[in-house]
Amino acid sequence: MKTLSRVYTCLIILLLYAPILVMIALSFNGTGSISQMDNISLKWYKELFSNSKVGEALRNTLILAVTSSLIATVLGTAAAVGISRMHKAWRSPVLTVTNIPMMNPDIVTAVSMLMFFVFVSSVLGTASRSFYTVLIAHVTFNLPYVVLSVMPKIRQMDKNLPEAARDLGCTPLQSFFLVELPAILPGVLSGMLMAFTLSLDDFIITQFTKGEGFYTLPTYIYAMTKKRVTPDVYALSSLIFVVILILMLASNIIQARMEAKNDPLAQKKKSRQNRKKVMQKEEGRA
Repeated sequence: MKTLSRVYTCLIILLLYAPILVMIALSFNGTGSISQMDNISLKWYKELFSNSKVGEALRNTLILAVTSSLIATVLGTAAAVGISRMHKAWRSPVLTVTNIPMMNPDIVTAVSMLMFFVFVSSVLGTASRSFYTVLIAHVTFNLPYVVLSVMPKIRQMDKNLPEAARDLGCTPLQSFFLVELPAILPGVLSGMLMAFTLSLDDFIITQFTKGEGFYTLPTYIYAMTKKRVTPDVYALSSLIFVVILILMLASNIIQARMEAKNDPLAQKKKSRQNRKKVMQKEEGRA
């Protein structure tokens, strides 16, 4: 049974990552052919950095992803704290309403956002779509994911900590930043990273809410598919995959260290190890 489960796990991992590995291999194919690998080269990476349109799309994507994830993290963390302090009768309905955008198909969210922006622009007499409409749309669909990441950490936090901080003279704001925020920080960072990655690769909502002349990488690559996807896009996609992989690993390491730091059992084990080292040093001196 163990052997079967291992084979099944390896098969799932292969199906998930085989296309990405093929894409990375093709990014080093100097001939640009998909069917045969003749010459390993960095040609497409050099062309990638000399392509101004791809550079502009990458810059737009990063600005949008960073800005929307930061705004969504601040608003989502505040929303999670507010929901956790609600009466139990209200908490469950509010969480249900908050989670609806995650269950909603992207096309429904995209069309509704488009109609909303067109309606607002007709009332105000402004342009219906621009960078800011895309930013608002990305913040909107990222918010539930941040709330979903922060809420479990709030439930795990000792409820007596904020009260103890206020008893020691902290204001409610000081109590939140000095006591509550460090306790829920792993969830905040996870939510921010999730919001960043979702914004980075979103296509449908961006396509419906962007203005003329504004491109992100997914929309730029889609526009290229009408003609031909050039091999420098393979190089760009490979770089994005590596960057996301590094961010995920760094996030997991930081979160594990924070959880270990806040774990009482881990602290006791560390203190015992420190005492043991001190005793060994004293015995060595004796």
